[in-house]
Amino acid sequence: MADTTVLTAQLRALLLLTRTEEQVARTRTAQARTDAVRRELQQNADNAASRTEAITRTLRELGGVPDVVTPALGRLGAVVKATVEQAGPLDEALLSDLSLEHQLLDRATYLKVLAEAAELPRVVRLAERLVAAHTATVEWLTVVLAEAALGGPAALRATPLQRVAGGAARLASMPARYAADSVNKVIDSTQQAADAAQATIDAAAARATTFAGAVRESLSVGRDASLEEAEQQARQQGARDTAEALHETRRELGALDAAELPIPEYDELTVGKAVEAVKKLDGAADLQAVIRYEEEHKDRSSVVSAAQARLAALAKHAVGVS
Repeated sequence: MADTTVLTAQLRALLLLTRTEEQVARTRTAQARTDAVRRELQQNADNAASRTEAITRTLRELGGVPDVVTPALGRLGAVVKATVEQAGPLDEALLSDLSLEHQLLDRATYLKVLAEAAELPRVVRLAERLVAAHTATVEWLTVVLAEAALGGPAALRATPLQRVAGGAARLASMPARYAADSVNKVIDSTQQAADAAQATIDAAAARATTFAGAVRESLSVGRDASLEEAEQQARQQGARDTAEALHETRRELGALDAAELPIPEYDELTVGKAVEAVKKLDGAADLQAVIRYEEEHKDRSSVVSAAQARLAALAKHAVGVS
């Protein structure tokens, strides 16, 4: 029988990564947009814990000593990962999750080949189980990222800091002319919009934490009115890019009026009628507008779930997942 030293090393690496995967899944449950997604993430975490036990048993069967350090390192790695991600937008956090799953998938595939070469059928079966699990998770994360690209995400909510970071990144990428001229023109046109707009510029030019404070303060009643007034002023002055950026901000904050939603007389619809209307929407931005509005105003879980399902269908089509 072949030397199992390399095989054992891969099992140890998989044990560490799987423990991290479990903790990441448990962290993500707090960001689930619906109960269905929350249950799915909880199940993913429980499945990862089960895989951790299976890997540990296999290590012991191959003569590996009981490992009490690796689980702690895995949990610590997940905590550090989650903490660092709060400084970046949600899509970067999801890309990091996807990178972790790809590494797990690649190592599981390598483990299978090693086990086949060593003629260890039980390890081969374990590797096949790992490959199947990580393939499914890679597909799921790919769809969630596609949702984000289409205007979501629907499955996961960004934390407050991640939403701030994402907004700051978009603002920082806008042309200097927009920052220096268009926005300043809007600011000068209305005193009411000055605080919110100036805070936005400061965030793009300075740091995300400054913008975070502005966003948190903007949760007051005057925020919505200020942003709406700024958007109207921008449209009146022909600053289309500025107006669209402000409209997108209002949509992401759930600050659109019911009359601005893509569904006529939305506030008059029953839950059933709203669900039917949502299922007919084809635009990711329209679905996002409904989701944000529901979260901020009505909070009807069945409507949000319907919008999430529709957005997920669009995302799957975009990435070629059936």
